[in-house]
Amino acid sequence: MTVNPHSAEAAIDLDRFADIRPYHDEEVEAVLARLAHDSELLDAITRYRLPWLARFAPPLARMLASFRLQREMRGVTTVRDFQLRIADYMAHMISRTTQGFDVEGLERLDPDQAYLFIGNHRDIALDPAFVNYALYLAGHDTVRIAIGDNLLQKPFVTDLMRLNKSFIVPRSIKGKRAMLAAYQSLSGYIRHSITDDNHSVWLAQREGRAKDGVDRTDSAIVKMLCMARRLEEGDSDIGSAVRELKIVPVSISYEYDPCAINKARELQAKETDGTYRKVEFEDIFSIVSGITGNKGRVKLVFGTPLAADFGTADEVADEIDRQVLENYPTFPSHQLALAETGAAPELVDLTGVTPGDREQFRNQLAAVPEPLQRWWLLQYANPILNRAGKAQRHDA
Repeated sequence: MTVNPHSAEAAIDLDRFADIRPYHDEEVEAVLARLAHDSELLDAITRYRLPWLARFAPPLARMLASFRLQREMRGVTTVRDFQLRIADYMAHMISRTTQGFDVEGLERLDPDQAYLFIGNHRDIALDPAFVNYALYLAGHDTVRIAIGDNLLQKPFVTDLMRLNKSFIVPRSIKGKRAMLAAYQSLSGYIRHSITDDNHSVWLAQREGRAKDGVDRTDSAIVKMLCMARRLEEGDSDIGSAVRELKIVPVSISYEYDPCAINKARELQAKETDGTYRKVEFEDIFSIVSGITGNKGRVKLVFGTPLAADFGTADEVADEIDRQVLENYPTFPSHQLALAETGAAPELVDLTGVTPGDREQFRNQLAAVPEPLQRWWLLQYANPILNRAGKAQRHDA
């Protein structure tokens, strides 16, 4: 049964998603008021914006940060208001930390239609942020963003993410029964968003970033997406569920990844020690590094909605992979890294690589500690190898 989103039944239906859904407009002012007095958020802001004052006069630094936050959020009463402020920050970030942001494929999509965008995953926060910014510039509504609860280590982080249309993906829940219930709720929310609210969603093709540069869709995610239709309609046909969700694969590529050295360190640790233990709040540090670090050129390509009569989750995952890899933009950094590895000289194409590209690449590589250089290079070489079926996963 399809529920009218403005009916009493819809309100009751939404209650079951209260713990995971983004904030509603009527919640925005109270959340912003709470954030303006959150000591942990204010300390984080002052350490970044007012480091000297934060060290020698923390109370004064927090007071100034609170005043500035309240001033910047003045007049923000809806989620759209909040996202318009973020759009200003995105424009500033793009001008400061990139050499250009290009988008392809949006002209094939209907701005009045909701889609489930499933993308490759390089940066914790910026992948969906660039998707949102591209949609905003093209006159589309922004997406609801799936974010793992492992990233929500502080209440203020949860508040900020949910203000920005993020909904929570369970990753820390223990026990098979509890996990099943959580994923059923998640599947129900995504279906509700697409079919009832006509509101697009962004979801990564796998749990966690592809730290080795090998983009592959986890078929378990496809199975999760199909749960809701099976439970609510008694329809277990995967093809019907996929068509209903209007899945659009998305490819994003960064000429240079500000987190590449840290990813290389993790890959090396897993190879040498068999495991890698994150430091406290490492993901938060990665978010900040991704936002503030140099990214070179960034390109985003939207694929076409999946429309085939799929019979299995693996078939769906294969088609998402085909589009993600086929549309994945490569830069000189990818070709130069592949050439440096010597892995597949027949795939190297240095056409159009300029002396400036080579100098930038050499400067980037020189900043990488020697023991990590192999892993750093693979992050850029693997997208080309993966497209040719020659890449091997290292971060599973």
